[in-house]
Amino acid sequence: QVQLVESGGGLVQAGGSLMLSCAASGRTFSDYVMGWFRQAQGKEREFVAAITWNGGVTWYADSVKGRFTISRENAKNTAYLQMNALKPEDTAVYYCAAQSSGRVREGREYDYWGQGTQVTVSS
Repeated sequence: QVQLVESGGGLVQAGGSLMLSCAASGRTFSDYVMGWFRQAQGKEREFVAAITWNGGVTWYADSVKGRFTISRENAKNTAYLQMNALKPEDTAVYYCAAQSSGRVREGREYDYWGQGTQVTVSS
């Protein structure tokens, strides 16, 4: 089992920045690809970003590429999502997830999920 706890969400003005953190406990953190997903009210969950176990490869949704950066510190069992140039359309609950294998953009192929943290971007 892996337990994931997100933090760092909040209210920010358009153009601002936030950094989300995802603290993991349980099984070996570095065994997992870590991903970030989001779900806006009334919409389906969507992929945001993912990172391999050693940070060597990252993936991003087109909508956040160039604005968001995913990273991880295995020594601290923590993954991060730095979000810059935020837009109102980035408003959503953000979830981190851990995957042992599978397609990184497919949420249903992740093994563990956090409870989510709300990000609200005002215009």
